[in-house]
Amino acid sequence: MRTVVERELELKLVLSPERRIPVPARLGYVTDDPYAVHVTFHIDSAHPVHWTFARDLLVEGVFRPCGRGDVRVWPTKAEGRSVVLVALSSPDGDALLEAPAAPVSAWLERTLRVVPPGTEGEQLGLDDELAELLAR
Repeated sequence: MRTVVERELELKLVLSPERRIPVPARLGYVTDDPYAVHVTFHIDSAHPVHWTFARDLLVEGVFRPCGRGDVRVWPTKAEGRSVVLVALSSPDGDALLEAPAAPVSAWLERTLRVVPPGTEGEQLGLDDELAELLAR
């Protein structure tokens, strides 16, 4: 059975240390793709932007800096609040986004209850498919 865990929240696009602009976003997790999280930015616009990366990266990034290359995640404080920073790089440009830590952590906990760490492979049904192939 397919389960979807979503959360809409407002991120901040960090333009400079003094300037941030709000970006409506949706966090998505689907049991059909158990290793990944999906983030859609500008959800209310005609041209939303979609990013997909490892759920483990976001889980770890809530606690300590991690990632390299296209996606990097780390916790910090902004104006006395706990936030998670997500740095995204693509051929189209770079973006630094600030997310409130509490709702991101709560959403991640929901995904981890639906598919606990280490059980992602079971969601894909690979064992069943392999057994069926070998039975032929």
